[in-house]
Amino acid sequence: MTSLGLWVARRADGLGKTDIAVGYARAQAPTMYGLAFVFVVETVGVSFMLAPYPVVHLIMLLLDLYTVFLVLGLHAAAVTRPHVVGPGGLRVRRSAGLDLWIPLERIASVRYDLRFPNTNKPEDGVLEVAIASQTSITVELAQPVISVSLLGREAEVHTVRCHADEPRAAAEAIKKLLPINS
Repeated sequence: MTSLGLWVARRADGLGKTDIAVGYARAQAPTMYGLAFVFVVETVGVSFMLAPYPVVHLIMLLLDLYTVFLVLGLHAAAVTRPHVVGPGGLRVRRSAGLDLWIPLERIASVRYDLRFPNTNKPEDGVLEVAIASQTSITVELAQPVISVSLLGREAEVHTVRCHADEPRAAAEAIKKLLPINS
């Protein structure tokens, strides 16, 4: 819900003055807005059906409104927490659930690489940060980094694949900051 406040205020979380925000939420926007619309229609329909039962009507109305705000909040989290490219490194994020910091000196190469990952067969040492079932940037690391999941599980990562709204521009922005341009 904090993300909704940031979204309304048109602010991003975790951006410094010299950092570049790399958005990734555009690919998921139609799905999220469609889902929110369906929940709004469902809220209205259930309200009409439960009008004769005021207590049940109020409970369901509150639950339905919470669901609408939850869906909008999930999208707002993706919008307000973009990937960040800066002099200190690359910050790969997925909403509020993933925040991976990669120092620039650990990045061996970065490239535009459109993929539709198979989540049934994850590769060892590869972190897939897919949005709308796709990744568009591949970051190869010279030294691995440790990724910590939302539930605290750690994994050593040597390749990061993530999605960006403008992947070629994002890859170029990262390359320009690398100690030895890849």
